Amino acid sequence: MTGEPKDKDKNGDGSSSGFDHSSPFYLHPSDIPKQLHVNEVLTDANYSDWRQEMENFLFAKNKFEFVDGTIQKPKKGTKEYMPWMRCDAMIKGWLTTAMEKGIHDSVKYANTAAQIWNDLHERFGKESSPRAYELKQKIAATHQDG
Repeated sequence: MTGEPKDKDKNGDGSSSGFDHSSPFYLHPSDIPKQLHVNEVLTDANYSDWRQEMENFLFAKNKFEFVDGTIQKPKKGTKEYMPWMRCDAMIKGWLTTAMEKGIHDSVKYANTAAQIWNDLHERFGKESSPRAYELKQKIAATHQDG
């Protein structure tokens, strides 16, 4: 399976092949779940910017397909199950480390990184009608002196 140690290299001895670094299941030894990878943690006010930064980070790490649902959770007992679980746990750590405590507390019991990603999009990705109305009222009430 990709992301797992290769059994043999071109010479057939397995001495230098290492891991498949292009696999989405590959985790670098320096990857840790509680490391902040975006400039600002997610708050109630910065979802769009936070999401863009996190998407860029996940693309760079070849992990975006875990949150967008392309790479689905394999069945328990398959050879893909444990590598998928390790990656998903790492991504959940990256996501939750990059959000303020109140938001973190609201998603910490999600089963997968994709569930966290989708929950955040559902919560912050759509314009809030009451907030939109409030902002439109403020704009309408604003007068420019001239």
